[in-house]
Amino acid sequence: MTTTQGESPAVRADPLSLPPQPVPDAVTAPFWAALAEGRLAMCRCGDCGLWLQPPLERCRLCAGPTRFADVVGTGTVYSFIVQHRATVPGYLDDLPYVVALVELDEQAGLRLPARIVGVDPAQVRCGLRVRAEFADLPGGDFTVAVFRPVDGL
Repeated sequence: MTTTQGESPAVRADPLSLPPQPVPDAVTAPFWAALAEGRLAMCRCGDCGLWLQPPLERCRLCAGPTRFADVVGTGTVYSFIVQHRATVPGYLDDLPYVVALVELDEQAGLRLPARIVGVDPAQVRCGLRVRAEFADLPGGDFTVAVFRPVDGL
């Protein structure tokens, strides 16, 4: 690699040391765009109002068209694991960490997989109230939703 005087070469991480990166498509692109803007948006049927995760072009209940709409970003931990060993590259410094299914307040059964941050993993439990925050995904150009416990919700 050549550099001009005074410049240092760009430092890029080895792709094998990074977590998997999303590959947005026509259906999921609005989800990733909203996260990049600091919003959590989920897919919703325009006819019957059913929230859908994962996003679909048509509602699985009534076959109506779907669109993305912002959600409040609060919910409860439905299920979780505490990751003690690195199985996904890019998070070695975060061990142990919590990966959860967060059931969003908008609808029973609307669940989003995400990391739980800002709490000792031993304190996480099913039913824990959480609120969405946004974090850069290591090694890429993507923002992801993470959830932090909240008191009084």
